[in-house]
Amino acid sequence: MAKDTKVTPISAARLQHAGENTADYLEAIADLIAEKGEARLVDIADRLGISKATANKTLSRIQREGHITSQPYRAVFLSDSGAEIAAESKRRHLIVLDFLRAAGVPEEAAQRDAEGIEHHVGEETLRVFVNLTSMLHQGLRLPGAGEPSAGGAQPKGVGTAHGKRAKP
Repeated sequence: MAKDTKVTPISAARLQHAGENTADYLEAIADLIAEKGEARLVDIADRLGISKATANKTLSRIQREGHITSQPYRAVFLSDSGAEIAAESKRRHLIVLDFLRAAGVPEEAAQRDAEGIEHHVGEETLRVFVNLTSMLHQGLRLPGAGEPSAGGAQPKGVGTAHGKRAKP
């Protein structure tokens, strides 16, 4: 008898992780093409902060998946599917980045955090981010945005083991 496969929050997150690496590469390639007219292996590796060998290995896999085309010692180009994934990744990234900026997150932190968050939120959450960003641009401010919390207090579970606060 076949085992029932239940989609849990953890299994859904694992599925999201599977495409993160590919999406990051494709977004970097699209950005480089827009900025420089081409995406070379060395530029992709520099953009992602990885070695050329690592980039080459991953680009080979992405090419086998049909998301890019390239020839030895030539630039990398996006296929139609690669361009679609890159555009979707960029859309998600900009929604998260706009929300973080509007919420008062410092620019450097917003840039860094958006890079990870974009892969871990669903469409429903992205819609909420868009709505909240609009409200924030209209003057609504989130309590404590951009400021350390009063008295250094942390929300329950933050920086603690098993959600229990450390004793003073």
